[in-house]
Amino acid sequence: MIGNLNANEIENLLKEQIIGRIGCYAGDEVYVVPVSYAYDGKYIYVRSFEGKKMEMMRKNPKVCFQVDDTHDMANWQSVIASGEFEEVADEPKRKAALKNLIDRQLPPVSSETTHLGKTWPFSSEENNIKGIVFRILLKEKTGRFEKSEAVPNVFVV
Repeated sequence: MIGNLNANEIENLLKEQIIGRIGCYAGDEVYVVPVSYAYDGKYIYVRSFEGKKMEMMRKNPKVCFQVDDTHDMANWQSVIASGEFEEVADEPKRKAALKNLIDRQLPPVSSETTHLGKTWPFSSEENNIKGIVFRILLKEKTGRFEKSEAVPNVFVV
């Protein structure tokens, strides 16, 4: 069965995942890049560094954000949202954004890109975390799913 996620399912998927993809457009170029993120019900928060993504979003703050949860090719959920990029430089807002990232639930084995500092997960010193912090105000969200009760074919050799 293929269908649409309702508003609660969309919110849950955005809150449960930690890796999403940002789609940005500037000039004549489209760029899609995975990011580690946190979601507070209104904003997607990301810590990043200078590069193509930052350059493009500064030129055109209108972005797309996509996240999914794929159990297998017949059982998945996906959310696509449109929103607007905003760099968070104001220190109190930056601290609050970093707190969202620090407080998210990461899996026991995670990559360096999800860690915010050298002493992760033991430090919550938001002042010592380097990089650019930005957020995306999500304005429109849609979600789809596929659910199958079929048992996959398993070939034993």
